[in-house]
Amino acid sequence: MDPRKEVKSLSQHRCNEQIRISPVRLIDHNNNQLGIVPTDEARRMAYEAGLDLVEVAPTERPPVCRIMDYGKFKYGQKKKKQKHHEQKLKEIRMHPKISDHDRDRLMNRAAEFLEKGDKVQLTMIFRGRERFHQDLGQSVFQTILEKLGDSIKIERPMRAEGRRMTMVLAPAKKAAAAK
Repeated sequence: MDPRKEVKSLSQHRCNEQIRISPVRLIDHNNNQLGIVPTDEARRMAYEAGLDLVEVAPTERPPVCRIMDYGKFKYGQKKKKQKHHEQKLKEIRMHPKISDHDRDRLMNRAAEFLEKGDKVQLTMIFRGRERFHQDLGQSVFQTILEKLGDSIKIERPMRAEGRRMTMVLAPAKKAAAAK
């Protein structure tokens, strides 16, 4: 469906007296198809139920109308249209000779990202002769994992790629559900 038509259809639903075409295919508030009914009869049934007659498929012949609470329907459409938080991959870079304070600061930043529901890629960059001592990088990563604890899930374990060592962490299910 064309996105422009979809936006238009969200705000352009006819209801009650705005529906001029007769007859209409009617669906009641319990989602039962009542068949093809004159518009006046459908409007009367909607008023008796204390609800609105809303045209949901105006391009069909005959148009499809549903008996429902129009305010609730518009609210639901608006909620569906709102964007949800998209999970992003955030990167945190460090070196193997990182000080404890800097490591803690970066670890707190990673915890914030994970709390928001984003994934975090930890990247250890080795310079010069440091790349021959990848065990230092592994120990820094292990320290970070121990301090972050159960709030994370390792999505991709540590992996050395040339002068870099990377690891991807994701928020744990129970931590994301608690939020």
